[in-house]
Amino acid sequence: MESMLNKLKSTVTKVTADMTSAVMGNPVTREFEVGRHIASGGPGMSWRIYNGTKKSTKQEVAVFVFDKKVIDRYQKFEKDQIIDSLKKGVQQLTRLRHPRLLTVQHPLEESRDCLAFCTEPVFASLANVLGQWDNLPSPVPTDIKEYKLYDVETKYGLLQVSEGLSFLHSGVKMVHGNLCAENIILNKSGAWKIMGFDFSISSSNPSDAEPKYVCKEWDPNLSPLCLPNPEYVAPEYILSISCDVASDMYSLGVLIHAVFNEGKPVFKVNKQDIFKSFSRQLDQLSHLSPGVLSQIPEEVRDHVKMLLNVTSNLRPDADQMTKIPFFDDVGAMTLQYFDSLFQRDNLQKSQFYRGLPKVLPKLPKRVVIYRILPALTSEFVNPDMVPFVLPNVLLIAEECTKEEYVRLVLPDLTPVFKQQEPVQILLIFLQKMDLLLTKTPPEDIKNSVLPMVYRAVEAPSTQIQELCLNIIPTFANLIEYPSMKNALIPRIKSACLQTSSLAVRVNSLVCLGKILEYLDKWFVIDEILPFLQQIPSKEPAVLMGILGIYKCTFTHKKLGIPKEHLAGKSLPHLVSLSIDNNLNLNQFNSFMAVIKEMLNRMEAEHKTKLEQLHIMQEQQRSLNITNHMNQSEETKNTPSPATQVRNVSLTLEEKQRLAKEQEQAAKLRSQQPLAPQSIKPATTTPQAKDLTSSLMNTMTSVNNLSLNSGTRTIPMQGGTISSTFPAGPTMGGMGTMGISNGFNSPMGFQTGGMGMGMRPAAPGLYGGMATTTSTPNFNALTQNQNQSHPSKPTDMSALDSLFTSNKPKVNDSQNLVGRLDMVSLKEFKTDILVCFVFFFCLYQW
Repeated sequence: MESMLNKLKSTVTKVTADMTSAVMGNPVTREFEVGRHIASGGPGMSWRIYNGTKKSTKQEVAVFVFDKKVIDRYQKFEKDQIIDSLKKGVQQLTRLRHPRLLTVQHPLEESRDCLAFCTEPVFASLANVLGQWDNLPSPVPTDIKEYKLYDVETKYGLLQVSEGLSFLHSGVKMVHGNLCAENIILNKSGAWKIMGFDFSISSSNPSDAEPKYVCKEWDPNLSPLCLPNPEYVAPEYILSISCDVASDMYSLGVLIHAVFNEGKPVFKVNKQDIFKSFSRQLDQLSHLSPGVLSQIPEEVRDHVKMLLNVTSNLRPDADQMTKIPFFDDVGAMTLQYFDSLFQRDNLQKSQFYRGLPKVLPKLPKRVVIYRILPALTSEFVNPDMVPFVLPNVLLIAEECTKEEYVRLVLPDLTPVFKQQEPVQILLIFLQKMDLLLTKTPPEDIKNSVLPMVYRAVEAPSTQIQELCLNIIPTFANLIEYPSMKNALIPRIKSACLQTSSLAVRVNSLVCLGKILEYLDKWFVIDEILPFLQQIPSKEPAVLMGILGIYKCTFTHKKLGIPKEHLAGKSLPHLVSLSIDNNLNLNQFNSFMAVIKEMLNRMEAEHKTKLEQLHIMQEQQRSLNITNHMNQSEETKNTPSPATQVRNVSLTLEEKQRLAKEQEQAAKLRSQQPLAPQSIKPATTTPQAKDLTSSLMNTMTSVNNLSLNSGTRTIPMQGGTISSTFPAGPTMGGMGTMGISNGFNSPMGFQTGGMGMGMRPAAPGLYGGMATTTSTPNFNALTQNQNQSHPSKPTDMSALDSLFTSNKPKVNDSQNLVGRLDMVSLKEFKTDILVCFVFFFCLYQW
């Protein structure tokens, strides 16, 4: 199987290469570029059809090529007969010029390997379309394989063939002689064209009223390429060796049957015994059964039966066939009218184009695109016809895909975009702008479509400006934002400011109001709203247009106006406009309604903002208090003064004090700790004594001492007062006594030889009582004070471990907080008063 496929592939490749080389040697290739193989046709499907282009003009053509290798099996004289027959057919076709005949662009050229000539662009032969794929490329092109004829195409195609025969019979006095599906060519637009004049017979007396045609006797020994298609030939041609124009009409009847029966003729002919076959056919034609014509439409069935009549005189002629009701179809008549447009004047054309939109929806899309559209676009060269043609072209464009629109419609529309006269052209384009912006590529929109809109906005005609401004909002959503922002909006603003027409100014404002939703909020605030204050006129319509833009911007969910802009610009402008004397009561009420709505919203927004600000301030105040409390807790847990230094900005004096305390702490750590075994912990916790009563007793003793000389005893209790004795081993040598009240900074009292200073006390010296059993020695006190260094108190931190062995070391602030927790404020005030009385008495003493 694989070897067979490879063999087939090599054969196809070889044939293709041979054909390419054969064509390349033909003189046709000097002027034309030969493309791919697309179809086949002509007598015996012997002509291969290629697409091509003319090198000088790039005009599209079809290249017909006959490869002489096809007839290598024949004898030389037979080859010469075949070549002569083919040459005759092409030469006859070249001499004849008619819309229903295939148009030759370049005459026949012969080379050693092939014959070739060029014609108008071709799609395929009718035989290809009906399923006869001989001499086609492999695989068969999809467009041919899937091609289906529509009713309107069939009707109009048969009408075209009838018109072509009418031209040959009446105008040229010629019998075609081989009218069949092979010799009907469908051009690129879908029109049916006649070719294959190899066996045509001209009248022997063309000047006479009754032409005479002489045909040759059928020679079954000749090559099939030297004989007409026997399945389409009239019986009299074979049996009586006679023919006339009625013979072509018989062929037309067989052709109609083939079109409606998938290419099958009325009868199959045995080519080996053709005379016997035709004799049998003659009998069948005399008694034609209804089943033979069952597939043919009823309205033309009787006419086909007449065309197949054995008696040639009873067959309708070509001119009569063109007038049968079967061809009175709207679509067929429309296509026929397009083919005769060159004969019509502008008035007749305009009337036809006005009614065309009603017909176009009834026609198949392929017919409209490939038959009607080219005829319409050809009228663009006539400016007077463009307003009538353009609506039909755009109607067809709506039914096209985007690819078809870009390929078939846009190239012809691009020059029309630039036409400014007549003015209806611009109006038609503006009405179909949504179509143009949807299907036109972005680059073409930028280069062709939008410039047309800009020209319309800036047009000198106020009518065009009004129409353009009214239509722009309908397609604004399809315009790209940069183009709208940078090109369209500035032109609308300019038209509004510079025009002297009230209608243009009002329409400009209305247009801006309708396209606000497609703009950015800040662009509106920065560009549109300030522009409103530049408008010079104060007509009520203009003022209401300005109000409308403000209202649309203010109420739109995406846009809106900030309260700052409302207070500073919008409201002052609106208030000044609202008192214009040209406004009536309803217009004034409209202004006031918008102004009040703006004021209410501004009030609500600002009030809400202030309330939120107040709540935030309260929350911040609470947060500060919480942070202060947290900082106090953190201060309790601070491990060392060094950490505080890192977290708090300290003064130089504070840093010096902390540095000294660090030095003292380092010295204490270097000392040997006291043995805790020598201290026996108390079994019971000593109860706090009443300091007030103790001090009262002390006051009584002091009074006694002041009256009587003798021994003095000073009880001293430190429940909430911390005393530090900086120097001297005993109370008798006390130089300084420090007292802290827990609220104020340390206080100091100094008289004579005794100095008393208050500073933070060392922790752990509470609950004890100091007494003296003799009179204080003030001289010694003074002397000790002078001998000791006042700025360096005795370090008693070594004793802390004895009293606070199970407690962490705390700082002064923690000590004060602890004291405040132990003693109520009322008791503390009383103790302070007693302390002052005590020291005063001591001083007096």
